[in-house]
Amino acid sequence: MVYKFKKYEEKSVLRNHLKMGGVNPDGVKIDVTSKYFEIDSKPFIGVMGEYHFSRDNSDNWYKELCKMKAGGVTIVSSYVFWIYHEEIEGQYDFTGDLDLRKFIEDAQRAGLQVFIRIGPWAHGECRNGGFPDWLLNKPFKLRDNNDEYMACVRKWYERIYQEVEGLFYKDGGPIIGVQIENELVDSPDHLLALKNLAVEIGYDAPLYTVTGWNSLYGAKIPVDDVVPVFAAYVEAPWEQHTKKLPLSWHYIFKPERNDAAVGMDIIGESDDTGWKLPYDRYPFATCELGSGLPFSHHRRPVVSGMDAYALSLVKLGCGNNLVGYYMYHGGTNKIGQLTTLQETRATGYPNDYAILNYDFHTCLTQYGEARQQYRLLNLLHLFVKDFGDILAPMDYVGADTDNGHNPDDLKSLRYSMRTDGKSGFVFINNYQRLADMDEFSDVEIDTGSVVFPKFTVKSGVSFILPFGIDLLGQKLEYATGQLLCKHDDTVFFMAIDGIDLKVKFEGKDEIVLAPGSVTKIDGLNLVALDINEASYLRKLFGDVYVGNGVDIYENGESIDAIQKGSYSYKKWNGEAFEEVNVDRAYTDPILSMTSVSEPFTPKYEEELMIEGPREREWYKLEVSSKEGFVEITNKCDVSQIYADGELVADNYYCGEPWRIPAALIYGKEAYLVLAEMKDDFYREF
Repeated sequence: MVYKFKKYEEKSVLRNHLKMGGVNPDGVKIDVTSKYFEIDSKPFIGVMGEYHFSRDNSDNWYKELCKMKAGGVTIVSSYVFWIYHEEIEGQYDFTGDLDLRKFIEDAQRAGLQVFIRIGPWAHGECRNGGFPDWLLNKPFKLRDNNDEYMACVRKWYERIYQEVEGLFYKDGGPIIGVQIENELVDSPDHLLALKNLAVEIGYDAPLYTVTGWNSLYGAKIPVDDVVPVFAAYVEAPWEQHTKKLPLSWHYIFKPERNDAAVGMDIIGESDDTGWKLPYDRYPFATCELGSGLPFSHHRRPVVSGMDAYALSLVKLGCGNNLVGYYMYHGGTNKIGQLTTLQETRATGYPNDYAILNYDFHTCLTQYGEARQQYRLLNLLHLFVKDFGDILAPMDYVGADTDNGHNPDDLKSLRYSMRTDGKSGFVFINNYQRLADMDEFSDVEIDTGSVVFPKFTVKSGVSFILPFGIDLLGQKLEYATGQLLCKHDDTVFFMAIDGIDLKVKFEGKDEIVLAPGSVTKIDGLNLVALDINEASYLRKLFGDVYVGNGVDIYENGESIDAIQKGSYSYKKWNGEAFEEVNVDRAYTDPILSMTSVSEPFTPKYEEELMIEGPREREWYKLEVSSKEGFVEITNKCDVSQIYADGELVADNYYCGEPWRIPAALIYGKEAYLVLAEMKDDFYREF
């Protein structure tokens, strides 16, 4: 069957209409047009990953940021939670794990740019949305332009600025952007007042953003003063029921940016004033693509690697030009001097979240291990890094049929195109979370300028096909495989499961690339990898490497592996891959669990009794060494680990083994308590 597209209509590019842009000491300018972002007058697509410095140990920051960079992240974003730094009014803390300046400096050392999300209200499943309790007790309206509230915000913004002064892009620092507030949907005057206050204090970044989502028409924002950024989550753990949700429409190609479902636990329906956000004035930018999800007590959806990969690919195919993930790296909530700091129903919010656990089931776990999201998403990150300058100016063009535009339609091919009218990229998604798509045979893609050879699209695959583009000086007419990256005179492709990787250059015969092969054509090396090898491909120190089943990354001046023990990888030398072996002594720790009667009343007993009393099981824990991880596989509702009387870890059971660092309990008197599991939450296991 032939698949065609709607008529291409080039969108005009607006310039110099947004109050944005900035230059670093080397004269390199960051700017933003109505369609894409630019650096040094060249379009680029940034990859932004959220990692909360205050939800991790400061000793881990640099290493974890290096892992993020290896996974293709170019910008790290982070909330600055007010309650973490000023839990008691007038007593500020930016030391230790709250040392914002050190985190930003570590990010720069790791080679990342930085986006600070300064609130003052943040959400982030934090207590009071990040507001300190003392602020809630003030006799004035919050998130408002009244003098009393703005005076408090001024003090807060000024205190943050003390930490970040001199680290902005204009200073040669890594801070390229500032997000003002979060999920404030109907107060453009207040958002503008917050931005103006920040600028007055000294914040000076090329980019200023606000969240743009709302029920239907987009948030009301100060037009041209900020760029609206958007979200897409594949489930909604904040929904106030335990039923299965309809199939997510984020797996179909719809160019609408707004996800009205996000934040609906706190956002009401929009008013009827006729407001519509002027989308055509801004590039399509995201800050919260759900590469994972938190577990609320009553809903525990698990995001898989393909869930995240297909989601991001679809948004890229719809025109996304800033790929932003929330969360990219999980974390661990702190416990405050006065209270725990997680969102709960007891604080007036709709959801109960774990006291400590903010793992988010995302790319990098709260303890720094890699999930499949980390590997699969990097396939896209490599692509936009090396080909984003071509892709970014291209416009979205949808399929010429209405079929495939409903998530319940599992029998129609879902596809889109981004093109300049002659060249471009075809996006195909045959994956739907929690459903099985049909297989499609004899698929013939006609872009209007290029017709691809026929191929079969298997169920459960998502991929991008290039056509008509310049590839290191030669015109690539088409390829039935996905571009990964380029290096010197070598181009790396990924073969799609079930599709022969055919490559056709202008004036030359079509050739077939077998996975694992190297093919030379007029001075070009064409390297084909299958998805298993491609998912471990990394660009490190300016070279191309493939980990042999391990996730490798730059750690200072050396190449390290996330996994423990000895490891090996291959380095591309320009002609072939060379094997490198690294010996590293390591023995898996052994966990001993001994059933005991309740040794003490748990300090945070309320977490074990959500939705009523539950039976409890107790175990004494011992580990043989402090290296590595151990697994707890017991089925339960909530589990807690106490070490020397203090809560060090907790978890809402989701059907998967709970992996914890042996170091949490090594050499300590440690106990595990499990609360009885009842049929009172949504589960996917």
